[in-house]
Amino acid sequence: MKRKLGRRSFFDAILNLGGVLTALIIIFIMIAVVYEVVMRYFLDRPTLWVLEVVEWCLVWMTFLCAAWVLKEEGHVKMDILVTRLNPRARALLGVITSIISALVCLTFVWYGTQVVWDHFARGVVEAKMLRAPKAPLIVIIPAGFFLLFIQFLRRSHSLLVKWRASRVKNRDL
Repeated sequence: MKRKLGRRSFFDAILNLGGVLTALIIIFIMIAVVYEVVMRYFLDRPTLWVLEVVEWCLVWMTFLCAAWVLKEEGHVKMDILVTRLNPRARALLGVITSIISALVCLTFVWYGTQVVWDHFARGVVEAKMLRAPKAPLIVIIPAGFFLLFIQFLRRSHSLLVKWRASRVKNRDL
């Protein structure tokens, strides 16, 4: 059964939610840094929490939006050689690199999940002022790589379809 054109998939909704949460985190970081500056330089009462919270916000926003950026093809590319390839070869190269990237992401999911579980089981806490439990802070890393894994598989599939279509088109000429 084919989906109607324009209807978003559940996975796309998850990626979009990650993008929205990232935007909210950026807004929070801006407010927190301004708050810290005011407290430190105008009221001479620096906070203890802003730096640590902002550090973890940066980690979370990176992994919340990485798969969305990949979906939008927004990552920085070094394409000086790739642009010289014909569209068919470019699509095939994209399939190959997307599959390799998916496997790398899956490796990070595997090992990242083991690290998160170990930190959770041992009750590891941050060695900083807030002494926050570390597992909830780093769980986004394997989760983000899992979303990237799925998006790389989706990307390789769409490029494979494009490659096959170009093969049929070239045969008809």
